[in-house]
Amino acid sequence: MARVKKTTLPVLNLHEVTFECIYGRGCDGICCQNGRPPVAAEEAARLDANLHKFLPLVTDKARQVIERDGYVSRRRKSGMPMLRVVDGWCVFFNGGCVLHKVGAAEGDKFAYKPAPCSLFPLEQDSNDNWYVRQHGYKGEQWDLFCLEPGCSKTPAAKSLKEELAFAERLTAAETQAQTP
Repeated sequence: MARVKKTTLPVLNLHEVTFECIYGRGCDGICCQNGRPPVAAEEAARLDANLHKFLPLVTDKARQVIERDGYVSRRRKSGMPMLRVVDGWCVFFNGGCVLHKVGAAEGDKFAYKPAPCSLFPLEQDSNDNWYVRQHGYKGEQWDLFCLEPGCSKTPAAKSLKEELAFAERLTAAETQAQTP
């Protein structure tokens, strides 16, 4: 069995909470139905450059909306435009996340997804402290069953190892960008 690298990323509640994504095993992607993540400029540039890969895979209605209005809406979150929703679902959802599927097929499931999607359920608070989203923790209001304490017996430290590694890469890149 491969040894799992322990994260060096400080996460406030990592060792006290459980979490397990069960997409395809009882969950149909509810976070893609209810979420409208913000898209950073560099993420939008990457999506723009690869849009030709995604359009054939999205629903017909989503493709029409993207071609007519784009994949981001005028709504803003954290100062950034948010992904557009069609019939209550992210425009890139079609039996799963199209961005995830294309990235995974190319060797990196996080390559095209906006950071909030790739990191879920990891989040940073207003003091830039990382934490795992759970009902009852830091006023969590998103009513997703997977955020309910006790929904899973799997320690978040185990189930979120890829997301934690991604967060470490993002944090390192941000730190490097701030260093003169």
